[in-house]
Amino acid sequence: MKMTTVSDLRIAVICSSNMNRSMEAHAFLAKKGFLVQSYGTGDKVKIPGSAADKPNIYDFGVSYDEIYHDLLNKDKSLYTQNGLLHTLDRNRRIKSHPERFQETDEKFDILITCEERVYDQVVEFMETKTPIENSIVHVINLDIQDNLEEATIGAFLISDMCTKLAQTEDLDNDIEEVLHNFEEKCQRPILHSIVFN
Repeated sequence: MKMTTVSDLRIAVICSSNMNRSMEAHAFLAKKGFLVQSYGTGDKVKIPGSAADKPNIYDFGVSYDEIYHDLLNKDKSLYTQNGLLHTLDRNRRIKSHPERFQETDEKFDILITCEERVYDQVVEFMETKTPIENSIVHVINLDIQDNLEEATIGAFLISDMCTKLAQTEDLDNDIEEVLHNFEEKCQRPILHSIVFN
């Protein structure tokens, strides 16, 4: 059964490890019928470990299922309590593994980042690529703290913003006004850049 899309906008949501914030927004947007992918920009997938200075580190491409079972074997109680097993269970129902943004050939109309450092990495990466189609890509940042509660709030906000962007008659002309109104409504600063694909 093919899902009806609400918009033909191609959207990517990007955080550092493609684990929490980008995946929560990916789940929300997919349920709403958007054409969405999610990515991370980090060198490795880093998630909390048994102490602040002992994160669990994985390569991009290691499946969510493998990470789930690794954490289950390390400390089922800890990773159940901190929500990581739940997060990984959600993730593996959406796609097989974390993906790195810098390694995709996919084309997008909108790139949404979840923190300013990731925004800077995405803009810098896009500016070093040679545009093929010379089509406009909007890079938008909405700061979302990397915890489960904020990821859920952030996913609602991103979903709301994408709905408003999808309703514009001319995205390239109307986006500044839409983002300005959205920024006032959600009381969070929004960054916006234009790059070319």
